[in-house]
Amino acid sequence: MDIILIGGGLAGLAAALDLAGRGHRVALVERKQYPFHKVCGEYVSNEVLPYLRRLGADPTALGPAAITQFLLSSPGGRSLTAPLDLGGFGVSRFVLDDFLYRLAVARGVTFYLKSTVTDVAFDAAADRHMVSLADGRQLAARVVLGTYGKRANLDRQLQRGFFGQRSPYLGVKYHLRLPGFARNVIALHNFADGYAGISAIEADKLCFCYLTTRENLRRHGAIPAMEAEVLAKNPRLREILGAAEVLYPQPEVINEISFAPKQPVEQHILMVGDAAGLITPLCGNGMAMALHGAALAAAAAHDFLTQKTSRAGMETAYERAWQAQFGARLRVGRAVQRLFGGPVLSELVVGGLRHWPGAVQALMRRTHGREF
Repeated sequence: MDIILIGGGLAGLAAALDLAGRGHRVALVERKQYPFHKVCGEYVSNEVLPYLRRLGADPTALGPAAITQFLLSSPGGRSLTAPLDLGGFGVSRFVLDDFLYRLAVARGVTFYLKSTVTDVAFDAAADRHMVSLADGRQLAARVVLGTYGKRANLDRQLQRGFFGQRSPYLGVKYHLRLPGFARNVIALHNFADGYAGISAIEADKLCFCYLTTRENLRRHGAIPAMEAEVLAKNPRLREILGAAEVLYPQPEVINEISFAPKQPVEQHILMVGDAAGLITPLCGNGMAMALHGAALAAAAAHDFLTQKTSRAGMETAYERAWQAQFGARLRVGRAVQRLFGGPVLSELVVGGLRHWPGAVQALMRRTHGREF
């Protein structure tokens, strides 16, 4: 096999389509069966549209919501609004990932579904990787891309620095129906020790996703109690939680979300998407970053596989391109995150930004990219 991708989220599926389209033999290992839900804000900047169209994966057929406005509220309910320069679209991962998966199958990508990678070993003499699966199978590949998301046991095997550091954050996601919600708005509502995003997706549904701390949940014992006693102190969230119809009984939850810096290349594996670095949900745009990272990794891998560069050249080129495209975005995201979560500081920041719209636009530009 030319390429093995570990993880079948947006980064893995887009890279698989890209590399298969360039004529390479591609395999992807995914621990679940499509379609499935993921904890994700499900807003995508329009910067990705030219790339998706080049891959023959235009999302228009999925009926996404067109999003043009941003709304931010403080824990007390003070708010500001701003236009989104490029705009974006809303579509669920349940629908989008399955759409990309079916395209990849049709284009000859080999899938190992309901399979888990337990080890990746690089054989320098043979200049290839050996990927071990939990069922004992071993797969050989010239290039491996790590596209498995925020955190996986493979990070422990690779001895990645962030994996040994406990993270205080957890994420929760629902799909909702809420008549009257403006379908062109992505709203971000702050509360004590967290923030919640809500925006439209396909059909008449909304994605409601929030980040908070394990300690916040521990103090209140259960998610419903925490939502009632903490999130609902923001009057805008209280209105949403009181009026919305929840479309599945249990929320999707993910623990140990780490925003610590990561390396885009680990033991000759090119890391892509959240496996390479995670932007804070407050800044959104993680889905666009995953797709853009896939484009960068696919281009670097193609140059290596077609003998235009060496392995060292591929890794250096990808790392430089990744840092140039995302390094500043992640730093700004971490800085912005520190301004929110605490009720007093959040009130001051939102209150100040209401009178400084240019600053809001500048922050959004620094956490979003350009069309590619």
